[in-house]
Amino acid sequence: MKKGYFGEFGGCFVPELLMPPLLELDKAMREFLPCTEFQQELDDLLKNYAGRATPITFCPALSKELGFELWLKREDLLHTGAHKINNTLGQALLAKKMGKKALIAETGAGQHGVATAAAAARLGLECTVYMGAEDVERQSANVRRMRLLGAKVHPIENGSRTLKDAINAALRAWISAQATTHYCFGTAAGPWPFPDLVREFQAVIGREARAQMFERTGSLPDYVVAAVGGGSNAIGMFHAFVPDESVNIVGVEAGGTGKPGCLHSAAINIGRPGVLHGEYTMLLQDDDGQILPSSSVSAGLDYPGVGPEHVHLARTGRVRYGIAYDHEALDAFQRLCMAEGILPALESSHAVAYVLRHADEFRPGSRVLVNLSGRGDKDMDIIEKELGL
Repeated sequence: MKKGYFGEFGGCFVPELLMPPLLELDKAMREFLPCTEFQQELDDLLKNYAGRATPITFCPALSKELGFELWLKREDLLHTGAHKINNTLGQALLAKKMGKKALIAETGAGQHGVATAAAAARLGLECTVYMGAEDVERQSANVRRMRLLGAKVHPIENGSRTLKDAINAALRAWISAQATTHYCFGTAAGPWPFPDLVREFQAVIGREARAQMFERTGSLPDYVVAAVGGGSNAIGMFHAFVPDESVNIVGVEAGGTGKPGCLHSAAINIGRPGVLHGEYTMLLQDDDGQILPSSSVSAGLDYPGVGPEHVHLARTGRVRYGIAYDHEALDAFQRLCMAEGILPALESSHAVAYVLRHADEFRPGSRVLVNLSGRGDKDMDIIEKELGL
């Protein structure tokens, strides 16, 4: 496979001024990531700071209702409330090894921003976070958390005022600050080598889950399911299971309201090939190649593209990508809360929703493992508004 590509997707389509820090990052990855010292330091941070390993939880009430076993990989139990800390600790530690003094990051739902701020504080780095102004409004609790952790938060008012525009702003900022600053990219997308780097740090999810299912049940799961926006939680879960042909893998994109003509965020299912944020991938775009706005009740899935490895997995048929809509995710949120006492993030609720709405597609008596990528505290304002609580 051509370096930086997953099949025909991926690559590095950036201004010339961004090539030096990307080449520097690739060199640092090859130098530091294989080192025993680096891996020991990262393992210590993940275990004794972030709270790994996270458990898998069996859902007895929903399993009885569905006719198959529903299991959850509990990334919601990590420090800062989501899987994002796996990646930010890894990148922050790598930045320290590279001699950088500061991190910049983009964020949508705010979880990556909080996790970057926490990692920066822990490792003595400065932190600046770019966030779409609309996301600042609907994820105000996470904005407050970032600032309490010492980060500077810059609301982005142009464009759709969401994640796409935050990434644009962060890339521009990196050009002028590259000598002292590392861009802590939040998802398994963007220009090479970020898709590889983020997957490397998130793959701990799937490795743990695979071993835990063997320990708890004596076998692999029959199905593995995760929500897909940019794609980091999903690729982190999927990667360990891709070689296992007996495991059916399902990614779930956000379909928005599902009403005809309304916006959505399902780039794999409905998008077209194109270039955005330095990568060739599937995008929401018009006939002229202009990027269309995306929409989802979940800020973390509100993105018009997707990581290139996901597109490759879809094209090869190894992973099936479905869609869950806003109202389905809100219903799944309520059902998981009421039936199992677990408060999921709206991102994760899309994955749960797909399982609940498509229960007849899962074999009776099978084992279905869903990646619960984050907890729902951050979404309470949205939940209260949408459900009238």
